[in-house]
Amino acid sequence: MASTLKINTLTGVSTAGSIAVTGEGNSTTTNLQQGLCKVWIKTPANGASVSDSFNVSSATDSATGQVIVNINNDMGNADYAIGMSTNTNVDQTLIVDQLTGSYDMRTWNGSAYVDIGMRTIVAGDLA
Repeated sequence: MASTLKINTLTGVSTAGSIAVTGEGNSTTTNLQQGLCKVWIKTPANGASVSDSFNVSSATDSATGQVIVNINNDMGNADYAIGMSTNTNVDQTLIVDQLTGSYDMRTWNGSAYVDIGMRTIVAGDLA
């Protein structure tokens, strides 16, 4: 028998911002909020626009192969994790100037920064 739960807000009972989810083996729990993606973005090859995003207020094409991502709801600190990939092979993908409200993603082909499509995903605590 299938069930449907329709709800707009989930709040923890003992701590409003903490909801434990039982793991697959029923022996461990995961914190729901900690496991959620907080920011993601996909840019096209020219870096001058945003193809799609979540919790991003804007992206600035600061130079060839360099895009500054401005986070809509800031992170709690600058120690969050960022995963990055590209549409094309490059020698390096770099994240520099990682702040609570923004980060700079770059692509390098070994001799210069290059414009290619970039994707990042952020995990960590929101402010």
